Amino acid sequence: MRSFELHLAAAHSLKDKRSVLKSLKDRLHNEFNVSVAETARHDAWQSAELTVCVVSTERRHAESVLESVDHFIDANPQCRIVDTATSFL
Repeated sequence: MRSFELHLAAAHSLKDKRSVLKSLKDRLHNEFNVSVAETARHDAWQSAELTVCVVSTERRHAESVLESVDHFIDANPQCRIVDTATSFL
């Protein structure tokens, strides 16, 4: 599981923020088959926390998927990664 603290500079309302996050969450799910949820900062316009979960029998596979997700989010021009936190259960 990896949590991403994001900055959305172009979001000027909660509607703008939710539009960016919905698109990002849908693309992450479709591209990487991961579960994604906004887990904090629900009322802030320009910041968000997304948490991405991967279920795998091998830690190496989960790490690989999370790294790919990291690169995918990092390449998105509508948001900037401020911080990440990763944990394995």
